[in-house]
Amino acid sequence: MSKLSWSDSIEHFLREAGSAAPTPGGGSVSALAAALGAAMTSMTANLSQGEKYAHVHGQITEVIHSMENLSTRCEELMTADIRSFEQYMTALRLPKETDEEKRYRTHSLQTSVFAAIEVPMRLLEVCRDGMQRAYSIVELSNKNVISDLGIGAILFEAAAQSALLTIDINLASLKDLDAKHSYEAKTAALIREIGQIKAQTLLIVRSRIAK
Repeated sequence: MSKLSWSDSIEHFLREAGSAAPTPGGGSVSALAAALGAAMTSMTANLSQGEKYAHVHGQITEVIHSMENLSTRCEELMTADIRSFEQYMTALRLPKETDEEKRYRTHSLQTSVFAAIEVPMRLLEVCRDGMQRAYSIVELSNKNVISDLGIGAILFEAAAQSALLTIDINLASLKDLDAKHSYEAKTAALIREIGQIKAQTLLIVRSRIAK
């Protein structure tokens, strides 16, 4: 398994991501993008405190705590993404000489495909949750940093779209058609919701910038 961890430097992460090593891959980068979206949202919320914002203190505080939770979830998902890829590679290397070995290898591969889908699925939900929280303070937060909230929304959607591609490439290997259709329906609904909230958020962000 890759030794990459959340506490590594940005330089190290970028060097590993740009190398020929398979991890960190798209799933890990998506998790990092979502965490950056949470950081920008958190920064906007943290700069929307004090006497001027006393009337929205509860909402702002809730968003700050939510972003801390989302960042932790992103860290967990990056680790899970690397683990699921290692699980797939282990299954791929299983022997396939006898019929029994072939059956076991096929079963192991399908199990690993499910894991490789579930991780980015959870990231989609993180992005949706983060987007909802960002939208909840778009009209309340400090106008001087409202562009950063918009950047957070853009990063959440970028992370979600990236996670969707990871899901799609793994769905192509999934033999369970019922599960495949279920995943497709769920991802379509999440991506649609995320896109709608991002559009609404940026509309207000640009409106507040223009005032």
